[in-house]
Formats: sequence, structure tokens, C-alpha cells
Amino acid sequence: MRRTDFPSPRPPYAGTRPTSRREWLGLGLGSAVLAAAGWPARAATHRSWPERPITLIVPWPAGGQTDLTLRILSDEAEKWLGQAIVVMNKPGAGGTQVAPALKMANPDGYTIGQVPITVYRYALMHNVLWDPVADLSPILQVSGVSFGVLVPSSSAWNSWADLVAWAKKHPGELILGSTGVGTTAHLATEELLRQHKVEYVHVPYKGTADQMLAVASGRLMAGVNSTGFAPWVDQGKMRILALFSAERSPRWPEVPTMRELGYPQAVYTSPWGLAAPQGTPPDVIAKLHDAFRQAVFSPRHREALARFDQSINYLNTADYRAAVLQTVEQERQLLGRMNLLAKPPQ
Repeated sequence: MRRTDFPSPRPPYAGTRPTSRREWLGLGLGSAVLAAAGWPARAATHRSWPERPITLIVPWPAGGQTDLTLRILSDEAEKWLGQAIVVMNKPGAGGTQVAPALKMANPDGYTIGQVPITVYRYALMHNVLWDPVADLSPILQVSGVSFGVLVPSSSAWNSWADLVAWAKKHPGELILGSTGVGTTAHLATEELLRQHKVEYVHVPYKGTADQMLAVASGRLMAGVNSTGFAPWVDQGKMRILALFSAERSPRWPEVPTMRELGYPQAVYTSPWGLAAPQGTPPDVIAKLHDAFRQAVFSPRHREALARFDQSINYLNTADYRAAVLQTVEQERQLLGRMNLLAKPPQ
């Protein structure tokens, strides 16, 4: 199977013919002339793509760690595409603004976006006018972040097992915070504690700083967060009991992963990748994939990720789409058990 031959709910082509008026217009008069001369229309149309700058939608504020790493990634990809990549920040709504923006964009490869896995989760939890599975065409998965269970430095718990044992003996008394209802931190916590039938009080926070301050001060017995906790750990204000990554962190090699502790499915990294509007021609997706893959593994990009305790979590186009579909189904079931799925509109 070719790298770009993944199942699609709305195939962009039937054979080599476009399936919508917009795609016909996108091909332009030149392709019709070449086709009449015996050239394959699709191959000829996109042979010289890209011919102008590409816009990359970043659904986060400028200057944040994801924005900074994406700008470096774009700089590196430009070398392989031969065109500039213009970053357009579109923050708000928990990083989900990218989905409707891509849905409205022309499927010509000139508008792409950074898509966090939370975009797919948001569509499960809310009635929205877009469907990321149907409306987005994956390009490649790039990276993710590390999540950990944090406790105050004064806590008597030195391991995840200590926390679970105490919580089972004191039903409903564990006070644990996350970065919000339905976030990766919340789902990761819920999945594990449900396995042990632990009753606890969940306290959602809107930001990392407030939550980490609550953990460090002891207002929270424990918290689950991404690597925004690093400065607090470095200052000795809290410690990590376990990580939700697939492998131990080079920064905290002494901290076990949940997978090591007997939870083989408990790998939560909130992975993200790049996507284009559904209907973007496969050969254009292939060019984008190949350029960004080179950029992902460039030394400069590797260094940028490492600076923020992130690692490369690359998947090609087909594998990325398969991973997204698997995650959507898993989270649909978990959110259903948590009664967080969107109710059908009345």
C-alpha cells in the first residue's frame, strides 16, 4: 500500500476525475489542455506544486512552545518545498479553531494546519458544525508531550502505588486536579483510577500555572499535567510519581512510566500532527509529507523539541490516519462511560 493510500470517507477522486465543482475549478484550464494532449490530468496538474507560499494554521498564541517549534519545523520544510511557509496563529477554543478553518479552505495544499488530538475529542464532546475525521486529510504525525502524576514535595506518597493504596482506603477523599474536564490529563487519570474503582474528587483548572501552584502548596493532593510542571520539579516544589509516556524521560530517568507499572494501554502523549482539507490531492499530500518528514528529523527541529521536553513521535500518512481513528474510537467509549459525549441536538 502506498503511503498516501488511506481510507477516506470522502474520496477526492473517482479514478483520476475530481468529484466536486471546487476541485474542477482547482485543476484549471491548463490541465484540460494537457489531458487532451494525452497527459494524465492529475499528475500533470500537480507536478510543479507548490508554486506559491503555503499557509500553516497554528491554533495557539504566537510565542508559545508549540508555536516556536512549528516555526522551526516550517523553516526546515521550506528547504524541501522551495516555497515559503507562512504561519498564521488562530488561538482560542482549546486549539480547535484549526478544524473549521481547514474545512473552509480550498483543498489544494496551500492551506494546512497543526491539529492536536484534542480537536477530535472536542468534536465528540460538543455539537459542532465540523467533523475532523471527515473534513481533515492527515499528512503526518509529528510529536506529543509528556504527562505525569505530580504530588507536593511534602507528600508521604513516593509512588503511584502509594497514592492508589491510600485512595482505596479513603473513598472519596483523594483530591486530584487536571487541566480541565475532558482534557488528556483528565482522561488519563480517569482511566487508571476507574480500573482500581477509586472514588475521588476531580478539580479542573484552566491553566498549568494555577494547577501547579495548587499542587506545590498542598491544596491539591496530586495533579496530572504535561511538562509545564518541569520548573516546579526542578525547584524541588513537587515530585513526579509516574509518567504517561511510552518510554522513560531522559530528563527524569528515575521516574517509571505507567506502562512499566502494569498499565500497557496507559500511554497518553496528546500527539499532534499536520493535516490539510479533505479532498487535497494525494500527490500533494505526498509532497507535503515528504518535505515535513525531512524537517521533523532535522537537527534543528530535534533540538527545539528537546528544549521543551518533547520527542519525535512520527507517523506517516496512512499510520497517522489509522492512529487517529483508533484514538477516536477509544475516547468515544471512555467519554461515554464518563457521560461526556455530546447529546444529540434537539
